Amino acid sequence: MDLKQNFFELFQREPGFDVDLDLLAIQYRELQKTAHPDRFATGTDQEKRFAAQMAAKINEGYDTLKHPLKRAIYLLEQSSIQIEYNPTLDPMFLMEQIELREEMEDIGDAGEEGLPRLDEFRLKTKAVLAGLEAEFVGAYPASLGKAEQAVYKMQFIHKLLSEVKLLEEKILDY
Repeated sequence: MDLKQNFFELFQREPGFDVDLDLLAIQYRELQKTAHPDRFATGTDQEKRFAAQMAAKINEGYDTLKHPLKRAIYLLEQSSIQIEYNPTLDPMFLMEQIELREEMEDIGDAGEEGLPRLDEFRLKTKAVLAGLEAEFVGAYPASLGKAEQAVYKMQFIHKLLSEVKLLEEKILDY
């Protein structure tokens, strides 16, 4: 194993958005077996340090590759594109986000009676996310600018889904 490998190389995967998550989990467990620091408990300090670094890299790689948004961002980073914290987005998309948040606020105002609408809203939002993931796949790697814009939009939708979960917890008083 080599600390200089990217996550796709580490997991012996072709770089790309589509990842077999079951196979990735199997590869993760196999890599952890070979590099787990406990296996080097009687080794030299250098061997222990290397094992700890490899285990950390394996964990980070697995976490990155198993989550679609993190994977998309990582793919862009591998193409020398750094994600901005305050990107310029399509005004129409931003207006849609405002409308979605207003809809979610209305659902929250309905209390427990709003739960069925919240479930529908979640499904609708997940469908939007799936569309953006497909947009990323269609753009990457041929059109990195379009892929980057898809990632920015995916970030918005992920945040919205997090807010949906928080609203549900609030309504159910968790």
